[in-house]
Amino acid sequence: MAGSTFGSVFRIATWGESHGKAVGVTIDGCPAGLPLCEADIQEYLDRRKPGQSRFTTARKEGDEVEILSGVFEGQTTGTPITMVVWNRDQRSKDYSAIMNVYRPGHADYCFDQKYGFRDYRGGGRSSARETIARVAAGAVACKLLSHYGIAVTAYTKSIGIFEVDPERFDLAERDRNSLYMPDSVAAAEAAEYLERLIAEQDSAGGVVECVIHGVPAGVGEPVFDKLDARLAAAVMSIGAVKGFEIGDGFAAARACGSQNNDAFRVDESGNVVKETNHSGGILGGMSDGSDILLRAAFKPTPSIAKEQHTINRDGENVEISIHGRHDPVVVPRAVVVVEAMAALTVADLLLMNRCAKV
Repeated sequence: MAGSTFGSVFRIATWGESHGKAVGVTIDGCPAGLPLCEADIQEYLDRRKPGQSRFTTARKEGDEVEILSGVFEGQTTGTPITMVVWNRDQRSKDYSAIMNVYRPGHADYCFDQKYGFRDYRGGGRSSARETIARVAAGAVACKLLSHYGIAVTAYTKSIGIFEVDPERFDLAERDRNSLYMPDSVAAAEAAEYLERLIAEQDSAGGVVECVIHGVPAGVGEPVFDKLDARLAAAVMSIGAVKGFEIGDGFAAARACGSQNNDAFRVDESGNVVKETNHSGGILGGMSDGSDILLRAAFKPTPSIAKEQHTINRDGENVEISIHGRHDPVVVPRAVVVVEAMAALTVADLLLMNRCAKV
């Protein structure tokens, strides 16, 4: 299977299946001398692991990471870093009823058409559990970026129609509620909405917003490796993402040039700044020195107990009701996955940028 690698200089390869023995990642290209230990990575994995609340799958996994290579005496050695997380609580029998049935909204049918075979136990490589590897690698990328004064912060912007109010925005609140929303009122409203959907055997979608602070101007390439293009590819590679925006995004299509352009100024310290940030921190495929702002739209979780129409491998029309352990909304656990993919992208292009000029 092609397509399990990402990056050019800071390069990762993920492996493993949802119901296999383990999932993991190998990072190639991380510079030597970066302080790194398993606790640095575990902090990020704990934010995406299951069983955190009523709004996440009840699958009980500790998701404890082991570093197998590339770190010696608390520092990266410059050699490939391999990390593994063992699967402990698979219930493959939960999926035996759908081994010959294609779940609506899932990759089952497409996988079968492409390979003539599919791992029906939780979706195999198409499972959200694959994102463990991304988050582990992203934790290393975040540690590297912090060395350069760059921070990546994501949060739930909305679930269904319930959206964070800018007037109530409080980043500290993000980690105080199970939905990772930086607005306690919106979080309470969204939680009530999810309770209704659970009772109706349905699910919800939402939007994750991510801010990348401290990226110097000029990171990214002006043609095919544009920073915004690479970020779009990275975030759109996350399962269930169906939309992506930078800055004003689609709202820019309704604006005039005089409204959308960001005026440049020199501040009192002699630094180049922008009066606004409609561009989302990227111009011509390169960072412009202001905060990079992106959004990812996630579709509702496709695994629902409500009865749906589908077909089986014999081409017969059948009904399906999906049981087992599934998230009624993927957005809260996806927040750290968006952070990880954004960090991996910026780390890769930042290292590429070091050879841009003498």
